[in-house]
Amino acid sequence: MNGDFFNEMKNGATLRPEYQVVVDWIERNGIDALQSRRAEAEALFRRIGITFAVYGEGGDPDRLIPFDMVPRIFNATEWQKIESGSIQRANALNAFIADAYGAREIVKADIVPEAMITKNPAYLELMNGYRPPLDVWAHIIGVDLVRTGPDEFFVLEDNCRTPSGVSYVLQNREVMSRMFPELFRDGRIRPVDGYTDFLAEAMQAVAPPNCTGTPTMAILTPGQFNSAYFEHSFLADMMGIELVEGPDIVVENQKVYMRTTRGFEQLHVIYRRIDDAFLDPAVFQKDSMIGVAGLMDAMKAGNVTVINMPGTGVVDDKAVYTYVPDMIRFYLGEEPIIPNVETYRCDQADDLAYVLDNLSDLVVKEVQGSGGYGMLIGPTSTKDEIKEFALKVKANPNNYIAQPTLSLSSAPVLAEDGLIPRHVDLRPFVVSGATTKMVPSGLSRVALREGSLVVNSSQGGGVKDTWVLNAGAV
Repeated sequence: MNGDFFNEMKNGATLRPEYQVVVDWIERNGIDALQSRRAEAEALFRRIGITFAVYGEGGDPDRLIPFDMVPRIFNATEWQKIESGSIQRANALNAFIADAYGAREIVKADIVPEAMITKNPAYLELMNGYRPPLDVWAHIIGVDLVRTGPDEFFVLEDNCRTPSGVSYVLQNREVMSRMFPELFRDGRIRPVDGYTDFLAEAMQAVAPPNCTGTPTMAILTPGQFNSAYFEHSFLADMMGIELVEGPDIVVENQKVYMRTTRGFEQLHVIYRRIDDAFLDPAVFQKDSMIGVAGLMDAMKAGNVTVINMPGTGVVDDKAVYTYVPDMIRFYLGEEPIIPNVETYRCDQADDLAYVLDNLSDLVVKEVQGSGGYGMLIGPTSTKDEIKEFALKVKANPNNYIAQPTLSLSSAPVLAEDGLIPRHVDLRPFVVSGATTKMVPSGLSRVALREGSLVVNSSQGGGVKDTWVLNAGAV
């Protein structure tokens, strides 16, 4: 396993101690046994129905998400940095969203231009002055991290609208514990099954002001043809709450009710997996068939809490991302634990000139893009592709940012003839309610093609289980 990138399994010819457990297993059982377990795992994934549709491939709702059998492993010290840095970032992002829809102190301090808020396509003017329960706006945040060296971690982007992928974290672990039960018996690998408890606790903690008893909670899904529908149904099942669609819900007298076999039951907390534009046809996109008319009025009346809050997408903008280190300093009085990737904003003349002169060496992204769409990876693009993308950037520079092409770390994946390195990233999930928590794991996404830096599941990337070892376990 060679390369000029950081190899998480080997330091040159030296095996890193975290991966000794993997090598020992293969030496005892052979690579063929690992291949056999992979076939068993794929059968289990299909039986359970762990799917992720890729729209560019026709949106097949029954497409299995590619799963690699070799875990990605972090020691306790590495994870402490990831955990503290991700929680720090989540706290700052929540503070900024509250400020953006409140006094805008960070604007008055000349740190973030007001246009970054008011001209943002995800900004919702109707949320101005609103204060959600406990002042939490983004209850679930996915922080996308990359690694370039033993101690070098960077935040690539933030996901505060409807971040997906946590169900794969939990199911990957379930499958691995069935395939390799002997590796989990000694307790060296930290468990992940507390996530749904964290989420349920957070949802209960942010029940609306007018909820006087135990809150009734539900997950609102666009339906079975959504790429992440498996996750919606999985989380609802794990928490023992209802999975509902727009037609299952009505609003009367600014209160939200869901239809049940027992009649109408009032809903107090809704974890929505629907974008803002489709959430309430009375105030947003009027032809939405998947939203709930009157939901925003009910929320503002204090009768229902929506998770994540409408308008949180204002911090998903990749231009706003460039200000997050300053947000951490401004709101928390701390230095960022995990830095941003160096980023060029094409709405700035000097940055634009540099980007246009160096497109072949940069990764260029749309500020509102997601899922690996609408981007250019300069080193792997043709001259014609670069030329065409340059025209797009010149025509609308406000729509783009650029970053250096990082040498992403690699983790081992199982190939036909053994283990080979492939580039990976990590999305840990931070849950905020009365407290801010995260489970010791995350979604490790892996680029399955040799040399590829695109790990997104929506672009055909795969996933692997992420192990965090207890202190002293190595």
